[in-house]
Amino acid sequence: MGRTYWFECAKCGYRAKVSGGADRGFNLCVQTILCRNCRELCDAVTGLKALASSTAASPGKPWGMGVAKPATRPPPASPPRFQEALNRLLYTGAREREWLQFKLQCPVSALHKVDPWNDPGKCPRCGLLLEKNALPFRIWD
Repeated sequence: MGRTYWFECAKCGYRAKVSGGADRGFNLCVQTILCRNCRELCDAVTGLKALASSTAASPGKPWGMGVAKPATRPPPASPPRFQEALNRLLYTGAREREWLQFKLQCPVSALHKVDPWNDPGKCPRCGLLLEKNALPFRIWD
């Protein structure tokens, strides 16, 4: 189960709702990133469980006759935003799933420079250490 916390800066008042580092749920992996261009903290999707990409027939059946696996879309080139990944519906009848891996990327633009950010870490605006709320803001996945 993943957790999202409130982080707040006592000096400038900057606030962010992020995991505070690498976190994993049942169907989703995230890493908190610092975007140098936006000067913001956000959770970037690094892994997503999706349907298996193969659509071949079941092995051992003559002439490829058998139960075909469900057709899937090609994997996305860029990761979905964190909120989009949380809100997507899961496939209930699918048995074979695989993890799609993504590189760290700002959700605003793929051209922005990002760095991984871990708690305790500095405020992206003023450089003071951010304070983490003791209780999670949200428990997801």
